[in-house]
Order: sequence, then structure tokens, then C-alpha cells
Amino acid sequence: GTTVAGTFVPLVGGPVFGIILGAVAAHFVRGLRDDRLSRGYELAARPVLQLSIVVLGTGLSLQQVTQVGVESLPVMLGTLTVALGGAWLLGRLLGVRGDTQTLIGVGTGICGASAIAATSAVIKPRQTDIAYALGTIFTFNIAAVLLFPTVGHLLGMSPHAFGLWAGTAINDTSSVVAAAYGYDGAGPYGLVVKLTRTLTLIPIVLVLSVIAARRTGSGSTRLPWRRLVPPFLLGFLAAAGLDSLGVIPTSWHVPLAAVGTFLITTAMAGIGLSMRLADLRTAGPRPLLLGGILWIAVATSSLGIQYLIS
Repeated sequence: GTTVAGTFVPLVGGPVFGIILGAVAAHFVRGLRDDRLSRGYELAARPVLQLSIVVLGTGLSLQQVTQVGVESLPVMLGTLTVALGGAWLLGRLLGVRGDTQTLIGVGTGICGASAIAATSAVIKPRQTDIAYALGTIFTFNIAAVLLFPTVGHLLGMSPHAFGLWAGTAINDTSSVVAAAYGYDGAGPYGLVVKLTRTLTLIPIVLVLSVIAARRTGSGSTRLPWRRLVPPFLLGFLAAAGLDSLGVIPTSWHVPLAAVGTFLITTAMAGIGLSMRLADLRTAGPRPLLLGGILWIAVATSSLGIQYLIS
């Protein structure tokens, strides 16, 4: 139903309808809050989303993926610098220090919850630090999904420009996919930019592992390789490779894109159904303020860098 609604109201898009209606239903329909249903929501929110990314890879060639990745590098590296530098400076000013500061910085600058998970495996923060960072990132993911498409239309952004903005300025992959595929024609570009941005997690975590090893006095820190290079990213590249080789007929592109959009919308509905208003208050005021300022700084710097290099 939300996929159909998205076709009738393309300004909003199916994925955004999915997360909004899911959240509203979870809040007002008491039976949907049953913990026994949470496994279904998690299945939709993670494996289904990851499958959708692989399916969407069938509509892109490796040449396109490489070209988009190279084109987006100036904006990507600029926003990453703003996020990490801003987290260090603003964290000191706001009194948000230590691991919470680091986790919010990498979560905002790279790939949201995935970056927080990979970084946590190296620096071993307290559970409360992880909770603060995840609560902060989650709050601004939802805000981005709801606001970015509307702002993009108000600014008259092209699909190319919006895809680059969403891919470099929104945290989680799921939120980038929801926003970009809710903006006509921006989805594939935004997805490739986001997946390229995810790869910057590797050098960042390598550096953090060295710092953590020195801090603890140990010779090495075990790196979370599976989290650094997620399987769905490899699946996406494999699907694009098959398309490049001509294995996937051109006539399949439109129906596969429709399947991908349906899977994305299903995933967003799962995320919406798993939302609880209490989760938005978990972060507390100062980490939330740090995340909010960083989010705005990254979003505006992405637009600014695009303007300067265009």
C-alpha cells in the first residue's frame, strides 16, 4: 500500500510513506508493540533492506559505480572532515567528550549505526556511550528522511545534485536509500555515493585501532573486518558486475527497479514499526545537541562544496 501511495504522491515517495505510516501505526495500534513481532520488524529493517541494495545494483554497471564514486570524492571528503573536526571541537565546547564524541563523529560522517558498531568493536566504549550515539544518529536519520526531499524540491535540486547531497549528508544507508528513492531519479546516484562513503570507514577504524592499542598498551587491536566491508556491499558490486557483463537483460531493469523499491519500502515500514518515541529521548540533551549541530554542518557543507565545484 505504501509503495502505491508513493507512486501517487512522488513528492513524498513510497519509502517515506513506509516509515511514517509504520511509526504512526506502532504508536496508536497497541497490538503492534508486542515484542513477539519485533523479529519481523528486524527482518524487514535489515536483511530486506540489504537485499534491496543488491537488487538495485542490477541496474548499474561497474563503470557507472566507479564514475559516481570518483565524482563524489571532493564532497565526500569535505563533509567527512567537517563531521570529524566538528565532533572534536564542538564536543569539547559542549562537554561531550571521550567515546561518545568519537562515536557521534564517525556515525555522522560515515554511515550511522554501522560506523558506530565497527568503531565500538575497536575502542570498546561503555554501553551508555553507544546508546547515546545510536539515539542521536537515529533521531537525525528520521529527520533527514522526512525533510531532505522537501528541501530538495524547494531548492530546485536536480536528481544528480540531490543524490550527491543525500549520499554525503545523511547518516545510515537505510535513510539515504529512503530519501534518495523518494526523490524522482536520485536513487541510484545517492546509493552509489553512500556505499562509496561507507568505504571510508576502513581507514578511520584502522587509525582508531592504532590509537586504542597505544592507549591500552597492547600491541594490536582486533579489527571487525566483517563490519568494515559489509556483505551487502559486496553483493551490490557483484550485481553491478553482472550487469556490466550483459548477464542481466536490459528488459529486466524496470521490473527489478520496481522490486527494489518495494523492498526498500518494506524495510522502511519495518523501521517505522520498530520505532518508539522513548528511543528519541535516549540520547539526552548534550549529545543530541552535538549530533544536531554536526548534522546541519554536514548538510550545509555538502551543498556548499557542490556549489563551489559546479
